[in-house]
Amino acid sequence: MTEAGAPPDKSDSADQGGFDRGGPPEAGKPYRVLARKYRPTSFEDLIGQEAMVRTVSNAFETGRIPQAWILTGVRGVGKTTTARILARALNYELPDGSVKGPTIRMPVLGLHCQAIMESRHMDVLEMDAASHTGVDDVRQINDSVRYAPASARYKVYIIDEVHMLSTAAFNAFLKTLEEPPEHAKFVFATTEIRKVPVTVLSRCQRFDLRRVEADVLMKHLSNIASKENVEVEPEALGIIARAAEGSVRDSLSLFDQAIAHAAGLVRADAVRQMLGLADRTRVIDLFDSLARGDIASAFKEFREQYDTGADPIVVLSDLAEFVNFVTRVKIVPATADNVAFGETERLRARDFASKLSMRVLSRMWQMLLKGIAEVQAATRPAAAAEMVLVRIAYVADMPTPDDAIRMLEQNGDASPVITTSAAPRTAPASNVSSMASQPARASAAPRAEASPRPQMIVPAADGQPAPAAALRIASFPELVALAGQHRDLLTKAALEADVRLVRIEDGRLELALERHASRTMINDLSRKLEQWTGRRWTVIVSNDAGQPTLRSQNEAAKNQRERAAEADPRVQEVLARFPGAKVVEVRRLAPEPPESDVMSEDPAESSDSDD
Repeated sequence: MTEAGAPPDKSDSADQGGFDRGGPPEAGKPYRVLARKYRPTSFEDLIGQEAMVRTVSNAFETGRIPQAWILTGVRGVGKTTTARILARALNYELPDGSVKGPTIRMPVLGLHCQAIMESRHMDVLEMDAASHTGVDDVRQINDSVRYAPASARYKVYIIDEVHMLSTAAFNAFLKTLEEPPEHAKFVFATTEIRKVPVTVLSRCQRFDLRRVEADVLMKHLSNIASKENVEVEPEALGIIARAAEGSVRDSLSLFDQAIAHAAGLVRADAVRQMLGLADRTRVIDLFDSLARGDIASAFKEFREQYDTGADPIVVLSDLAEFVNFVTRVKIVPATADNVAFGETERLRARDFASKLSMRVLSRMWQMLLKGIAEVQAATRPAAAAEMVLVRIAYVADMPTPDDAIRMLEQNGDASPVITTSAAPRTAPASNVSSMASQPARASAAPRAEASPRPQMIVPAADGQPAPAAALRIASFPELVALAGQHRDLLTKAALEADVRLVRIEDGRLELALERHASRTMINDLSRKLEQWTGRRWTVIVSNDAGQPTLRSQNEAAKNQRERAAEADPRVQEVLARFPGAKVVEVRRLAPEPPESDVMSEDPAESSDSDD
């Protein structure tokens, strides 16, 4: 280990930053990966972390330097590198003594810079908490923090992956972290900020290092490519930047791999092949076929990609990513100006965004998410992926419920009009009247038609069937049926399971509520009855016990039918021949004949037995 004040190694510092900064590797010199070769050494070299740099800069200029920092973020955004830069800035010192305190302006190497950035300075201790999790490791820090630094201005303790420390180790740190000596500073780094105790977080100044945008990564990779004398296509840089997902280290590692894979010009096709990605243009063509509902074309495109080695899961994932991109372009058109995406991709995304509705894109996204999970669990991924494509293409030309209602309303002025598929094209269209218009049309003279006009109930503008004028309800089952007719399943289920009927009259309803009934049920039911029937209803809660709930009545009737079936000698004979079988359901084979036609005995009931 060299001394803290030793001059930097000239053989490893090609510029004033102190590190190898460009050009291909020299003969006989070991190759350094790009992630290490171009690791930032100052705040100016950090990319995508302007907020953190501005905060630290203001703190250094005003002398408001905290006693501890905690840096959090995903892997590869520069947490450990930032910690070393902080240690360098705290201890920056020139041989002539012109720098008197911490500073973020470090144009040239100082006395301690080289050793700090290479993790070999005796006053800057780096500890990996993943391998030093115990209280004994923290106790060593507590014992050494009392002593002044040997040569630097501050003792800096950098603890990486601090969330891996045990609970006892965190507790041992608290006192030292709250009242450290003036010459000691702590820098923590973690990817799991939620696992760090609040007592530790409250004693640190927190910085959330953000993911680096894809266009910023592209520019960074382009600069490195020029320094390395590597020719690379811009589209290839965009693929690498998107695959890195905001991690600078991952992007440099992928770029390093792409340079070795290409052995020359780094092309986009070579990068896709290296990463196992499908051709972006072909993914867009597949999206186009699905949006048009052309299942045959989608099948052909998918099979061609699969035959060339594309993974079905990757194809669907890329398809979902393009759906997301089109949706973002539709919401924020400026998204299509992002240079991280290819020109063809941006142009076609604009075209799709102008043609497809948000509901169609959302439906396709949901089906792809579910389909990807199905393909991952399938024994034959290719076949499962094809069935996912079939579902997406099948619903492509189907209108959404709102669109269907709008189309029905626009086909007629007073009432929606629908043409039945059995009628010839020259025949007049059949009128479809709503419940609100039925009384008026009943009093009008019928038109001369070639065939009887089918009457259908269609939803009104608000998505609910229009109320009939002064509709009368004589029984509680009719009320439950009315809720089902209006597709109010919550109210229907509550009427069946949560209420006991006491008395029902025209416009008046007395109920007894179960314990688990909703508190707002009475007011909601009164309001909905007025909307559905066209008249005001009085709904009150009674103290009487009332009748059993409809669900209880149905269960009792079901149990009675099952007991009657089990008592049947034929059923008993079947159960005796199949040990373990039991009656699980009783169904009626045929409806009862009308009483006016024939006097029948008790209807025969059949029992289904399950082994």
